[in-house]
Amino acid sequence: MSRPKKKRKINHPPKMLGFKPFGIRFCDTEQVIMQYEEYETVKLVIYDNLSQDEAAEKLEVSRPTLTRIYNSALKKIGQAFVEGKSIVIKGGDFEFDKDWYKCKRCFKLIDGIEDSIKCNECPDDDKDELENLNE
Repeated sequence: MSRPKKKRKINHPPKMLGFKPFGIRFCDTEQVIMQYEEYETVKLVIYDNLSQDEAAEKLEVSRPTLTRIYNSALKKIGQAFVEGKSIVIKGGDFEFDKDWYKCKRCFKLIDGIEDSIKCNECPDDDKDELENLNE
């Protein structure tokens, strides 16, 4: 029997649900599924310019595990880029370090609002509920 997977710590959800190639309608493209932890490794290593040791510490995984996740993410990005596929970010074994909500009207990410269902940035006359990203 294998050991259960440890949940990876994700600091901040992505601003988008995916990415699509320019010039091709989304419904006409095949999709590559990128898990949240794969997105986070690319963000930490490439965008935040952390070493793999530092990124592994933030994700609370070993460095070899981070390398496997990172290589899987790069393979998916390469496949989407070369084959003109869309990338959809969803799923995986992860947990956010805070409660995150996304306004359904303006898509702004808001962390840890207690007892609130409204985005404070949207006009008062047309506010929508917030979507809990932790569920």
